[in-house]
Amino acid sequence: MAQAQTFTYQNQDIAFQTIGEGKPLVILHGWGSSKRVMMPVAKNLAHLRACYVLDLPGFGDSPEPKRAWNIDDYTDAVQTFIEHLGAEKVDLLVHSYGGRITLKLCAREFGKTHIDKVLITGGAGMKPKRSLKFYIRKYTAKLLKAPFVLLPGSLREKALGWLRGTALWKSLGSSDYSKLSGVMRETFVKSVSEHLESTLPKIPHEVLLLWGENDDATPVYQGRRIEKGIQNAAMVIIQDAGHYAFLDKPKQFARIATAFFKG
Repeated sequence: MAQAQTFTYQNQDIAFQTIGEGKPLVILHGWGSSKRVMMPVAKNLAHLRACYVLDLPGFGDSPEPKRAWNIDDYTDAVQTFIEHLGAEKVDLLVHSYGGRITLKLCAREFGKTHIDKVLITGGAGMKPKRSLKFYIRKYTAKLLKAPFVLLPGSLREKALGWLRGTALWKSLGSSDYSKLSGVMRETFVKSVSEHLESTLPKIPHEVLLLWGENDDATPVYQGRRIEKGIQNAAMVIIQDAGHYAFLDKPKQFARIATAFFKG
């Protein structure tokens, strides 16, 4: 049975659940998700690993950070959590935004000595191919902001706050961005504007990239880029699955993950 617990990192509470026994497997969810989404994966692997399923700060049962975080802030928190476990080495299974954290963590000296096998599904962090529509939105937003930038400090922030609340401004952002406010909106911007191709050659781990064929959030070409950049990476495509391949094809996903972590 899964146990709910809390870990505190720099006065930031991080909720997590544990299930299973054996070598630790740290499981990270994607943006806008939570440990609840990842628990079915943990239950399928509990016969093989002691699964630690985290709610990253700002998601699920973990409160928002008091300031905007970037990917390194999340990576520092996960590294401290792994240190707290006290295990010689841990494995990782991560989805989407968790992939950003994992690429950073595995490229660090800490990751090279404390992390063993890594499974990334629908991992983010690669620079996406941009459409003409994206650039139209981007430069429209720049034009809208330009007059307000000339205002004095206090007036500028007030005016920009008003602009960000307008329907026009919200229509220019992504669906994830438009749902956010305050600290988490800033966190989102800091995260998606950092691309992690430079970390790939620094990662020595055995990495399995398990991708849904129809992933439209982090398309297959992004997984291929990670595979090409990491020396010991291999990619498996799950047919008729999307960004949440582990929910679309749970039995197939569990079989592949089990074989990977057993081997």
